[in-house]
Amino acid sequence: MRMTIAGIGRMKAGADRELLERYLERARKAGRALGLAGPDLLELPESRAQRAADRKDDEAASLLAALPSPRILVALDEGGRTMGSEKFAERIGRWRDDGAAHLVFAIGGADGHGRALLEAADLTLAFGPMTWPHQIVRILMAEQVYRAISILAGHPYHRA
Repeated sequence: MRMTIAGIGRMKAGADRELLERYLERARKAGRALGLAGPDLLELPESRAQRAADRKDDEAASLLAALPSPRILVALDEGGRTMGSEKFAERIGRWRDDGAAHLVFAIGGADGHGRALLEAADLTLAFGPMTWPHQIVRILMAEQVYRAISILAGHPYHRA
């Protein structure tokens, strides 16, 4: 199963980008033996619309148009459900075992996701009730994907 982290906006070079790349590379190496490819990173431009609602709609349409099909779509949203790392790993393993070809984690822009993307999502997930900058969410998502792979592999990186 191929995984993609898709987000609105581009991370600039620097410490944040380096940390993101470190977790992506760890996940790529560890996932191969488990039938997991990626995660790839897809970054799309922010909408230039004046109103927040229009920006969210534009960005949702942009994300949905760029994503592969068929896919499992997980929308990262502060209104989503929370899930522990073990349950998250179990869910990824189940999707893989059920034959899903592609798993996408979608990160909205500064205004969040548009309704079309949230309605298309198979799961809406939150990293707690706090609001996080969308650049940091990329890092958190990459780390949690790596942690899930480590859990599925029985690796001691994750200690409960």
